[in-house]
Amino acid sequence: MRRVVLFVDTSLDGFMGGPDGGMDWMVPDDEVDKEFTTGLREDVDTILTGRVTYQSFEGFWPAAATDPSSPPDLVEIANWMLDTPKVVFSNTLDKVEMKNSRLATAGIAEEVAKLRQEPGNAMVVFGGASTVQEFIKLGLVDEYRMKVHPVALGGGLPVFKDRVRLTLTRSKPYRSGVLGLYYEPVR
Repeated sequence: MRRVVLFVDTSLDGFMGGPDGGMDWMVPDDEVDKEFTTGLREDVDTILTGRVTYQSFEGFWPAAATDPSSPPDLVEIANWMLDTPKVVFSNTLDKVEMKNSRLATAGIAEEVAKLRQEPGNAMVVFGGASTVQEFIKLGLVDEYRMKVHPVALGGGLPVFKDRVRLTLTRSKPYRSGVLGLYYEPVR
């Protein structure tokens, strides 16, 4: 059965976005980005996302893939983002136009149950906060891959809204102070 992986950047105090939703607080670290994205691309063959994040993808990845000034690593990731099937959860979008994207035909729990039965590798959830929180609330996340940045925001968009018990399965500190943490839920 296919697994659901949540991939998220978070502050030390648990926020995936600042009070205005901004992400300018993230500490750049090429080493952690390369390790996390390489591992993710090896394990995952489907992207699960909400409307807000999908629209940010739509505005960024197609251009990054074709911009001659994009670094080769970014082009590689952009092409993976474009080539990987994407399921978009939205109550407001009528259509999605980015390559290999489709709107979910059911609610999150029902759609994920169907996808788990299909052949394939793991699926990754990329935020927004409300989509992430709904996946967590429904108990659909099998693995949490978190890049914890050495920044406390004091407020913003939380990763967690409900209590969740997790078991640490792997961790790695990076020179920048970013921690790569891998958790599984205690069931």
